Amino acid sequence: MLRSQGRLINVSCSSIPSFVVSITAATQALALIELYNAPNGRYKSDVYLLPKKMDEYVASLHLPSFDAHLTEMTEEQAKYMGLNKAGPFKPNYYRY
Repeated sequence: MLRSQGRLINVSCSSIPSFVVSITAATQALALIELYNAPNGRYKSDVYLLPKKMDEYVASLHLPSFDAHLTEMTEEQAKYMGLNKAGPFKPNYYRY
């Protein structure tokens, strides 16, 4: 990697917005915490999808940067949509 004035050039010259990097880093950090805390044998050498709840949590952490605020569904709304009020809000087959 090349360095320029103490910064990584491939990061400082990247066209990837810092917001995307933040979301990616937060998601990876939570996944690593899960792997570290998981009992031995829970995860084999394989590819796993992150739980929707984790994706939604990372998204909720980044909403204030858009000055966005979530409201909570009422019991009636959750029942109508067939969802738990706490989420996850997307079915397992849904891909972000």
